[in-house]
Amino acid sequence: MLTIVLNGCAIWQATTMPKQLQDRQIIVTLSEDKRSSWLAIDSELKQRYALQVVGEFPLTSIQVNCLVYRVPDNQSVSDVIAHLKTDQRIQLVQQNQVFAGLRSQAGDAYAALSYAPKMLGVDDAHQVSTGKGVSITVIDTGADKNHPDLKGQVEVTRNFVEGGEASFSQDKHGTAVLGVISARADDGVGIYGVAPDASIAIYKACWYEDANSRALCSSWTLAKALDAAINASSRVINLSLNGPADELLKQLITTAYQRNSVIVAAANEHSDQPGFPASMDKVIPVLAAGPDGHVAKPVWPSTLKLFAAPGIEILTTAPRDGYDFVSGSSLATAHVSGVAALMLQFKPELTPEQLRSALVSRKMVEKSELASVNACAALKRFGCSSRLSLNSTTVVHFFI
Repeated sequence: MLTIVLNGCAIWQATTMPKQLQDRQIIVTLSEDKRSSWLAIDSELKQRYALQVVGEFPLTSIQVNCLVYRVPDNQSVSDVIAHLKTDQRIQLVQQNQVFAGLRSQAGDAYAALSYAPKMLGVDDAHQVSTGKGVSITVIDTGADKNHPDLKGQVEVTRNFVEGGEASFSQDKHGTAVLGVISARADDGVGIYGVAPDASIAIYKACWYEDANSRALCSSWTLAKALDAAINASSRVINLSLNGPADELLKQLITTAYQRNSVIVAAANEHSDQPGFPASMDKVIPVLAAGPDGHVAKPVWPSTLKLFAAPGIEILTTAPRDGYDFVSGSSLATAHVSGVAALMLQFKPELTPEQLRSALVSRKMVEKSELASVNACAALKRFGCSSRLSLNSTTVVHFFI
């Protein structure tokens, strides 16, 4: 059940999970070159496996049509998937998986309370770049775009969750991420974002089951949001979320990368794997660092080139005109997305791989693949103004 509370009173409730997050669902993709057979294939699959159609949507960026079925309770989901994988007419079949946001509960009025801008060298970087004109798509929950520090900062909002519009402006996770990236600067209100002049789109693909739960997304909702971001030619895609390996999302992220999008994703240091999509080599995977530069050592052996940015006790925006201290690699991811926008304003021709390489300011631990992120240092690599100072660079290291 989802409950929206205003001034201590429940103002909206939903007792059913959105259809995109319900269980026992599989996604079947059919390629464009088989369009003439789509209806016949659908009819045959429903009859042979007693499948119930619960959704259908195109992903034009990768030229497929997606059919979402519910597998009956008396059948094994894995067995049905195994059978469908032998059908040569089907491009891909997988379970509709669940992903979660990585947030733990924990000249602007509150700017002095935030260590992140200094740690990232943002104050100096803003002398030459504020992310102006760089498109960032935040794929997350909804967000309070009318918050005093966010009003006028969001150019596009879209909802990909059934019934998600009702709670869009009350969603905590997206509001927190948005504040880190794009809170207005020098307006005398609250905080300021890393890239306050970026062109922001927020796509709601995640949903709260109840007031105390994590934000949840699915393969279905994320695929539609990624497809929209690719078709909009977004330069930066922020994925402050994490979950199981997903072949459909992998195809979309690879396509986004090939079309020059920088994809930034949260890594999960508290799991036995970094999680997906952080594990992809096309993605910039980010861990959370604290104000003292410490990063929790992942429990998984690292074969990734990991990045660290402020993510512990970050002061950011909260729904209903509020502010809160929030922790998690979701916030660290948002910081890196903002830095990417600063770099792309200054040097628009950067490819995703060139930008990723330029983000590495120093190794943080001998023999580690963990690299700190500093906006000032990254911009100076491209011959940026000598006015920029590197005095704010913070050494980040594993906390063991």
